[in-house]
Amino acid sequence: MSVNLQTPIDYLKGVGPNRADLLRSELGIHTYQDLINLFPNRYIDRTKYYKINQLQDNSSEIQVIGTIVNIQEISQKHGKRLVATFQDETGSMELVWFRGIKWIKENLKRNIAYVIFGKASWFNGVYSMPHPDMELLTEHEQNLRSAMQAIYPSTEKLSNKGITNRVVSKIMQQLFLETKGKFEESLSPGLLNSQKLISKSDALFNIHFPKNQDLLAKAEFRLKFEELFYIQLQLILKNLIHKSKIKGLTFVKVGDYFNTFYTQHLPFELTDAQKRVLKEIRQDLGSNAQMNRLLQGDVGSGKTIVAFMSMLMALDNGFQACLMAPTAILSVQHYNGLHELCKPLNISIKLLTGSSTTLERKEIDETLQNGSLQIIIGTHALLEDKVVFNNLGLVIIDEQHRFGVAQRAKLWKKGPTQSSQNEETKSVPTPPHILVMTATPIPRTLAMSVYGDLDISVIDELPAGRKPIKTVHRFDTNRLKVFKFMRDEISKGRQVYVVYPLIQESAKMDYKDLMDGYESIVREFPIPTYQISIVHGKMKPSDKDFEMQRFINGETQIMVATTVIEVGVNVPNASVMVIESAERFGLSQLHQLRGRVGRGAEQSYCILMTSHKLGNDSKTRLETMTRTNDGFEIAEVDLKLRGPGDIMGTQQSGVLNLKIADIVKDKDLLKHARFCVQQILKSDPGLNQSGNIAILKTYRALTKYKNIWNYIS
Repeated sequence: MSVNLQTPIDYLKGVGPNRADLLRSELGIHTYQDLINLFPNRYIDRTKYYKINQLQDNSSEIQVIGTIVNIQEISQKHGKRLVATFQDETGSMELVWFRGIKWIKENLKRNIAYVIFGKASWFNGVYSMPHPDMELLTEHEQNLRSAMQAIYPSTEKLSNKGITNRVVSKIMQQLFLETKGKFEESLSPGLLNSQKLISKSDALFNIHFPKNQDLLAKAEFRLKFEELFYIQLQLILKNLIHKSKIKGLTFVKVGDYFNTFYTQHLPFELTDAQKRVLKEIRQDLGSNAQMNRLLQGDVGSGKTIVAFMSMLMALDNGFQACLMAPTAILSVQHYNGLHELCKPLNISIKLLTGSSTTLERKEIDETLQNGSLQIIIGTHALLEDKVVFNNLGLVIIDEQHRFGVAQRAKLWKKGPTQSSQNEETKSVPTPPHILVMTATPIPRTLAMSVYGDLDISVIDELPAGRKPIKTVHRFDTNRLKVFKFMRDEISKGRQVYVVYPLIQESAKMDYKDLMDGYESIVREFPIPTYQISIVHGKMKPSDKDFEMQRFINGETQIMVATTVIEVGVNVPNASVMVIESAERFGLSQLHQLRGRVGRGAEQSYCILMTSHKLGNDSKTRLETMTRTNDGFEIAEVDLKLRGPGDIMGTQQSGVLNLKIADIVKDKDLLKHARFCVQQILKSDPGLNQSGNIAILKTYRALTKYKNIWNYIS
């Protein structure tokens, strides 16, 4: 009888209810399947045995064969410790335990041969090994031996409760005995041959009990490829199914609005990248399938004009368009910019935020419903049920990582209603086309994995005439020179941002906080010669907007702020960004802040201020910032430093809960796995050919259980 891998872990011999509860709560192991997919962190060579007189005081882990001749409990300042004298024919050493003493003492056997394993250190004239891994020599010789011993992920709670690495290894061995090490193949014979992959059963055996380095490498490669292959298969199929099943509104023409704007009112020549992206969007809108596209472009690359021209295509086909931004400040800014572009074309455009008056809302509701309002810009307020469109054709979402999936889905339902052909001829909304924009460059590997179901467009060049921002790193000791530079720039009529990481004094951190900084700047730049704005997260939104507006209007020369100005504020006259305690910011945040300047024709500067105390990661971030302005290169470095989870935030990174592959180290394998998926789907889109049966079966199980590894074995 074959073992069902969905069997609860409680039923595995050697586990039992108490251990099962701990494995569930600490490591998320619910079934045999989950245990098989608990992959080791590292491996240790267990082929060599040391004599006690050969020990050295270093950090390597070693194993010794000997017997326990004496056990005693010793009182110490906090509680007790258990000490056992362990000896072989060449000498003696001590084994020491500080936790779980009662249980260990009861189970230790004297004068019987043990194999002990751990780090030995020289202490008070004798070698001692704290909390060693131990097993009886007779058991050690019988076990599934492998030269490379697997070390599994663990937690303090598991160690305290006696679930050591040896215990996990033992229950893993038990699982292989029960299953006879036979696991159903989840990849096609064609893939196994073309990619020179070992079988599923061989890979799983050699990941847990590798005979040698070569077999371990083959097992890792096979399992990493498989994990990345199925992530890509799910994403690419999701995209294909989306396109085939979800019919979109077909925009049949590019008409007067678009052409008039393009030929007569375009404020600047489009870059080649902008033209390419517009072409991609144009193809989507005319394709009869719903557009689902991610538009990536660095700060200042001109995404907004592309978004506006996409809106004009919607208007040309008789549809309305909306743009949703995460903050009121950003939506006001979008509105002001687009309102100017709409004027010569006689397009009606309105702004809806949480602070819109009842009268304004009433007018917006009426004109949206009768179709006379063509474009609406807004915040989350657009998601409210009472906001009803006449004929919504295009939704643009800015800085989309700030919105949850459920919020975006609400806009889907606001599309125009069409009759469906079922027996009751119910009315169903046709989803509008979706364009999501981000100025946070996403590394290509991450975009392929997290947004692999979206089509991706990239604007990868800046408009002509934009000068790259000069970035320098200065220590706090250079502050007076920095103040002089700020004064020189202000005397040329420019404006300056000064950004701080904290609002109030933090007891643990001696970073310059906002209030201290504000006072020192007021001393250096006295009123009335200079006017200073201050903005931080604890202010009321109305006060924040008032201060922002003063700076935007040029009434103040210096804006002292926390990171609330990170996204979207556009002040072309601001040419200097000073970032205090720059070592406290992440790379992408530094890059976003830098993007607040450099929006006019003048040369702009970013000054990164730090103390002399810098860790290696901080040095790497500062070096990267001063070396390059390329957001995509910065994102790649950021990914290496922080890992995917931090970059995507919790909402998005769940899809990348990888068990064995590493999106940074294995990025070439990821690209290759994606290519393999595309090749298979090109010749067999439904995975119906006999050679692809294993892939289809695994894919169906994956989509059923939503967990990439839950059914791969």
